Amino acid sequence: MEQKTISIEVREKAGKGVARKLRAQGRVPGVVYGKGIEPVAISLDEKEMLEAIAGEGGCNVLFTLQGGESLNGVTAMVADVQRPSLRLGLTHVDLHKVSLTDKVRVHVPVAIVGTAAGVREGGLLDVVMHALDVECLPTAIPERIDVDVTDLALGHAIHVGEIALPAGVKVLDDPKASVVSILGRAKEEAPASAEG
Repeated sequence: MEQKTISIEVREKAGKGVARKLRAQGRVPGVVYGKGIEPVAISLDEKEMLEAIAGEGGCNVLFTLQGGESLNGVTAMVADVQRPSLRLGLTHVDLHKVSLTDKVRVHVPVAIVGTAAGVREGGLLDVVMHALDVECLPTAIPERIDVDVTDLALGHAIHVGEIALPAGVKVLDDPKASVVSILGRAKEEAPASAEG
């Protein structure tokens, strides 16, 4: 997972009025917290943050914070994002300080690869899990986990325990849980019409 630099400013004041003024300036209020630091109120550029989390890694992007004496150079990940209900954008961002040597737990999107044999036979592809919970070092977080369905036949499924994972990544979901399956059954031959 690539690491991106994001500029932050430490906020001295909090409250709805301050947050409203920040948003009017194209900035988003937020907080940085984590092991070894007291929570720090910050603001950051909304457009810069939206672009950073819009890629395949989504909210699993690693950030190097720039700005604010106590936070300059700190590595963080998005812990929570609040979005407005009536427009695109962000209303608040929580960043969690992480250590590059300590494992983290994250959701990683599942990407379906190939066309299933069962779909070619008339079945329906049913994606049950769109993301997997994994544990790994922050630098080993995959952008996505590919699930190849090419050989998946009608009435069959691929389970969590059958998915090949990158080195250093441990899945936390139930190994017996279905990730994707093919619904439907083979076409039956029409019965021969009775001669009379």
